[in-house]
Amino acid sequence: MAKQAKLIYPGLAGFYESMLPVAATLVRVVVGIMFLMHVWGKFNAGAARVAAGFGNNYGLPMPDLFAYAAMGLELVGGACLIVGLFTRFFAAALAVEMGIALIVAHLPKGYSAASGGYEYVLLIGVVLLAIAMRGGGPYSVDAKIGKEL
Repeated sequence: MAKQAKLIYPGLAGFYESMLPVAATLVRVVVGIMFLMHVWGKFNAGAARVAAGFGNNYGLPMPDLFAYAAMGLELVGGACLIVGLFTRFFAAALAVEMGIALIVAHLPKGYSAASGGYEYVLLIGVVLLAIAMRGGGPYSVDAKIGKEL
């Protein structure tokens, strides 16, 4: 077992322990909101424009299919992350999407998000993997129904 660091103020141990589920829930909800905000831009642009970008800019095959799949996954997955429904599945699926975006769209532009690089999608992808490993937590629909994927 890994050695635990000792708290400078041991009296905070109970607070930290009780806040872990709240912190994990906050991260899950914020990531879900971020996906809803992100997909909103795609809906405003329209699926045809998103597909054109996927095909022309990134050379993806079947860009219409990828556009509709990305838009559907980000909309439904983002909403499900917020409420914590099928959390592991949607977090993993969105992490795969971020991996594809990283390789296809952002890796050639370098690291910095300011220049369209992979900084942001790497961070969100890793956070999604952590959510997929942890699950919805106690403040989720998954916990209320007593079932997870």
